[in-house]
Amino acid sequence: MTEQSAWSFADDRGRLAVAGRRPARVLAYVQAGATLWDYGIRPEGIFGSGHDGAEPDRAKTGTLPLDSVDYRGAGDDLDVDTLLRGRPDLVVAVSYGHGQLYGLDPDTAKHLEESVPVVVIDVGQARTLDRVAERFAELARSLGGAPVAGAAEELDAARERLRAAPGEPRVLALSPAGQAEAYAARPQMWPELRVLAELGITMVSPPAGAGVNWATVDWRTAAALEPDVVLTDVRYHAIPLDEVAAPAWEPARRRARTVPWNPEPLCSPQAHARFLALVADAVEGAGG
Repeated sequence: MTEQSAWSFADDRGRLAVAGRRPARVLAYVQAGATLWDYGIRPEGIFGSGHDGAEPDRAKTGTLPLDSVDYRGAGDDLDVDTLLRGRPDLVVAVSYGHGQLYGLDPDTAKHLEESVPVVVIDVGQARTLDRVAERFAELARSLGGAPVAGAAEELDAARERLRAAPGEPRVLALSPAGQAEAYAARPQMWPELRVLAELGITMVSPPAGAGVNWATVDWRTAAALEPDVVLTDVRYHAIPLDEVAAPAWEPARRRARTVPWNPEPLCSPQAHARFLALVADAVEGAGG
């Protein structure tokens, strides 16, 4: 097969997606679509997950031109006809393991794959963030995309800032659930949080107990972890941290610097660099 006559890509399920020519009309899960856009691939449409609403979640869309990218919706609004309304010639989805297309009902996913080639990128906890990013880069290149000049250097610079950060500020990642409790991330279960630990950042773990990725804790327990920096989930379904009025959280509010965190990160070099730079700003301020 040649680039002019045919296209193929082996996805993370071990399945080969093939097309008679390089796909030009890509429908993607929002995380995948925003990542591909950073390589110059404009998806014709994006879709969300059951956590999302009638409008795209701006925490997940990066720099996508939402005025020209059709948002198909999310959850129960997604059926095969809705997904195919833009006549995509490729669908890019993500999986958290076992090959299931995240955000889509399994029956919908089955019928979708009968109609159009589908590529699935595994973004689950078993993967390193570098490996996920590498797979998106490979897919983008196969679709005619290219990395932004200087992005890799920006990422290296952000990593070096974190390696050189003064002191040992304590960093807690959480998703505010309401006025009574929060979901505290278990750092070892999140690829982007493992990167921070590998760079020497002190990641705070919640108490052992129920919950694989998150521990459900009250605000008193969260404050007792004594974070100097809080990475706070800014996705649509999480309440803003500055709206939490729990008195038990007040000491942590006064103490900690906050950094916006999207637990479904874009996996391009420039997006990763932006996140690491924000964390570096916070830990340098907390440890200086």
